[in-house]
Amino acid sequence: MFYWLYEQYAASGYVPILNLLKYQTFRTGLAIFTAQLVVVALGSRFIRWMKVKQGKGQPMRAEGIQRHVIEKTGTPTMGGVMILAGLFTGTLLWADLSNVYIWAVLMVTGGYGIVGFLDDYAKVTKQTTAGISSRARLGLETLIAVAAVALIILFAAKPPESPELLTSVTFPVFKQLFLDMGWFYLFFGAFVIVGAANAVNFTDGLDGLATVPVMIAAAAYGLIAYLVGNFIFANYLQLHFVPGVGELAVFCGALIGSGLGFLWYNAPPAKIYMGDTGSLALGGAVGTIAVATRHEVVLAIIGGLFVAELLSVVIQVAWFKRTGRRIFLMAPIHHHFEKLGWSESTIVVRFWIVSIMLALIGLATLKLR
Repeated sequence: MFYWLYEQYAASGYVPILNLLKYQTFRTGLAIFTAQLVVVALGSRFIRWMKVKQGKGQPMRAEGIQRHVIEKTGTPTMGGVMILAGLFTGTLLWADLSNVYIWAVLMVTGGYGIVGFLDDYAKVTKQTTAGISSRARLGLETLIAVAAVALIILFAAKPPESPELLTSVTFPVFKQLFLDMGWFYLFFGAFVIVGAANAVNFTDGLDGLATVPVMIAAAAYGLIAYLVGNFIFANYLQLHFVPGVGELAVFCGALIGSGLGFLWYNAPPAKIYMGDTGSLALGGAVGTIAVATRHEVVLAIIGGLFVAELLSVVIQVAWFKRTGRRIFLMAPIHHHFEKLGWSESTIVVRFWIVSIMLALIGLATLKLR
């Protein structure tokens, strides 16, 4: 919205200070501050209201960690609503709303937030860990993801030197190598988005465990978006230039700010959980940014923690169905470490450290060739 003010008035010279709004870095900083302020301001009132409305709070798995059943029962969920409020406010106020990438990411974030809210609502009202059916949830997630990828392919500005880039998969290190998938890219892009959303959803099992790694991934992709959206930086680093995608740095800033605000209440011991409302929305957002920047493969590195959490569940289920035995003491893998006797705070902090290291490795691929 404020970028529109810059276009209307600053360009005419009436209000020179509005010239600051043309800089993505300046608007990104303001998006961080705005989103964090909104979430912190909402926090206490929203948490009290959720406690009244939800009563028993988020149900815990009876076959899960017994300490969770004792200590965490009664803690409200759906804290993702707070995150989305800050994220949307920060983005809508400071981003260029004529940018198709902004609307594609907002479509996925909002759509997945609604799907997650329906899942959380079913769990709370029925007091069961089973929400809406997995088939229905995956179907809705896929439809939203396909629509967002189609929006990008149809309406995003085509790179002048390689117009086929919008339907191609690029690779780190081998910077001149890319695979043009044509319209099949719709399904590849949707796979990345849906996979990222559910990977973050599996990671959200301990206080603060998913929040900080999502913020770290957002910071890394905010930098990537800024670099590949700038012709000079992209040319220097020999990256594929993607016109207009740099505006996603503002969205990433709002995501970081809303995460910081939520962490104020979600840090151990959590006063509220983000629930599927938050985890699906944030994971879908990160996946969509990876697709928009054409750094989908790098997501497997930057989001390596999420990949490990998802794979631990897939491997555990597949192996149990095949042999009747388990590989991990409990899946997702953070519960395996709990079973080994690690404290919750130890697991959370160590996983944060792993996320930082993976993000640095992912960013290092921007320079390698």
